[in-house]
Parts: sequence; structure tokens; C-alpha cells
Amino acid sequence: MIRVAVADDQAVVRMGLRALIEREGDLECVGEAADGAQALRLLRDTRPDVLLLDIRMPGMDGVETLRAIAADPGLSGTRIVVVTTFAVDEYVFAALQAGASGFVLKDSAPDELVSAIRVVAAGEALLSPSITRKVIGLFGRHAGAEPVAGVETLTPRERELVAWVATGRSNEEIAGELVISPDTVRTHVSRAMVKLHARDRAQLVVFAMRAGLVLPT
Repeated sequence: MIRVAVADDQAVVRMGLRALIEREGDLECVGEAADGAQALRLLRDTRPDVLLLDIRMPGMDGVETLRAIAADPGLSGTRIVVVTTFAVDEYVFAALQAGASGFVLKDSAPDELVSAIRVVAAGEALLSPSITRKVIGLFGRHAGAEPVAGVETLTPRERELVAWVATGRSNEEIAGELVISPDTVRTHVSRAMVKLHARDRAQLVVFAMRAGLVLPT
């Protein structure tokens, strides 16, 4: 059973997400919060596997909440999916830096939201190519030349594949582009994550942009 918490300032959104979660046999909604402060209390009380977090809330917003979660070792077991109406805004990159494992748009199909919960609960990152490419467009030009520990230890192939990960593509999509096997991609990406001490694929994207490991546009 995957235990899920919901944090959103709109009651109707919380109700819809709870209904969506509870119709699935392997998901359980353990509580709701209307702002960041409530979300932190909820996480400490229930320790869910996944938190669906609105990025724009009154008081403590989603980014501040993410930073508070990251600063509390007791909450390290909860993975965060940012659920937002904004495909592109100034909060997205900050949320990635603060520890979000993925993003889903509020107008996504119900099955996509449910899939996002399962993917993130399994330890993967969820970064839609559309959001990731727009983030790169906004911030990629200003990234690079920033020290990232471990980059110098990457092989040329690992550097290349980290750059591909930063496009938001899956291992299977990258394999198709490079005409190699998905297992080969997975192996190189896993080794790169170990060398860079990236907790997940989302943080690997952040490191790629910081270090300038992005494909030419």
C-alpha cells in the first residue's frame, strides 16, 4: 500500500485528489493540508510515502515547504510530487533544487496522476519532457561553469547520457535516440548518479544544468 498525503490550498482540488487516490486499491490517502505549515505537521504525524504538493500556497509556499522537508532528516522517506497549474514559472527550477522528485500538471489525465504517484513511490523521478525542456530553456542559458562535485570523474559516455537525462527523456527514449540498449543507458546513468551523489533522476537534472551538461539547442 502506497501512503499518500495531499497539500493544496484549494479544498476542491484536495477533494478531487483524495477521491482519485482512494479509488485505487494500492493507494491510501493519509491526510490533507491547506498550506505548508499544515503539510509539515501532517508529514511528521503520518510519514507518508508520497506527498502531492501545490507549489503556490498562501503563507509557506511549495518551495519553502520543500526546503523545510529537506532540512528534516525524519522526513527523508517522503518523496514529493509537485502538482501545479503552471507548466513554466520561476518556482519550477527552485522546486527541483529544493528536492522535488517530479512535476504533474493539475489538468493531467487521472491515470497520469496515479502513475506519477507509483513511479515516485518506486524511487524514480517524474519529469515530463515538456516541463524539463522549458526549464532548460529558461535556466539553461544561465547554467554551467558551476562546480558540481564528481563531474570530473564522469566518463565521456556518462557525461553524454547525463546531458540526455536533462532533456527529460526516459531511458528507453534515450536508447532509441542513440541506438543502444535501455540497459546500457540505465547502467551509465546509475553510475553517474553514484559519482555525483544524486539522490534521484530529478537531482541529476539539476546537477546537469549547474555543470552545463546540456545538449545544444
